[in-house]
Amino acid sequence: MAEVVWTEPALSDLDAIADYIALRNQTAALNLVRAVFKHVEQLTHHPKSGSHPPELKGKRYRQIIEPPCRVFYRQDKKSIYVLYVMRAERRLRPSRLTARAKKSRG
Repeated sequence: MAEVVWTEPALSDLDAIADYIALRNQTAALNLVRAVFKHVEQLTHHPKSGSHPPELKGKRYRQIIEPPCRVFYRQDKKSIYVLYVMRAERRLRPSRLTARAKKSRG
């Protein structure tokens, strides 16, 4: 069983999305955060269940989708690193994800 490690930037991303939603509906924001955490926790047992993001070449990163969020992660032998959370309708900038992955290793 792998351990899930949330990076600080990914937590900040999720927090910002929830804050925006909470401006109109605090309950919806709370429910979203709970749903994202629950979905991510499933990765401890099924780390390869996420899909490969179509914008990225190679097989290093995966994503899970919990509308309206895309959650990007990578796995090593012992851990799953949650690197980036973004709104699903936005375009992924691959450089942002790879920069965060480098920081999580160091």
